[in-house]
Amino acid sequence: MTDEWSVWCDLSSLPADPPEMRQVCHRCRRPATVCWCTYLPATPLNTQCRVIILQHPAEQRRCLATVPMLALGLAPGRCLIYRGKKFPQARHEGLEEFLESQNSVLVYPSKDAVNIEDLPPVSEMSEPYNLILIDGTWPQAKSIYHSTPLLHKLRQIKLVTGSTSEYVIRSQPTDGCLSTLETAAEALAVIERNIYIKSKLLQPMIALCDFQLNHGAVTHQSTEYRIKNDMYPKQIGKRLSKFLKKC
Repeated sequence: MTDEWSVWCDLSSLPADPPEMRQVCHRCRRPATVCWCTYLPATPLNTQCRVIILQHPAEQRRCLATVPMLALGLAPGRCLIYRGKKFPQARHEGLEEFLESQNSVLVYPSKDAVNIEDLPPVSEMSEPYNLILIDGTWPQAKSIYHSTPLLHKLRQIKLVTGSTSEYVIRSQPTDGCLSTLETAAEALAVIERNIYIKSKLLQPMIALCDFQLNHGAVTHQSTEYRIKNDMYPKQIGKRLSKFLKKC
């Protein structure tokens, strides 16, 4: 009887109302206290080119993803996101047309990719480019590329900027690797000859990094940097070693 009474007393002491939930921004889905929406362009950028994102399903679940910043930073219809592990599928409405378009280019560092600087600027084109990017970790992106034959037929370009990623709260494979947002912003700025695009699109990402660092996050060095400085905590696998040598 004493045990039952003790349990009853414990239960009766619980609050009748559920605990108050943190307010969440309806746009970025981040807690209101660390919302980055105020850092988005005051007016979404109506770029000439369209960005097509082929996103691995795992990326959608990441709370620190950069693609939502790109989608909100560009005007409606300027950033289209298709999710899956192989493209196109029946649910990917309109994607096959983009993948077969003469004005579509794939931003992917293959052996056949050319420097984006060698691509004619959009001002010299009869129609704007469709910039196609794969969003995922390097193994995920490589898997999507190899399982999507239409990607192999596209003109392929790469960024040769020497820039280091400012997305310091997430590790990159090498010092030259950029987040999806940074890649899209850099590519748009180069092709449209407008550096303003890059600076405006990156503002929410930089704000996010500041928020996280001020709340206990640490700066992440690239895997390449950690290996070179004997900071990598485990043995390097054959696949990673091959990838780093290629880069």
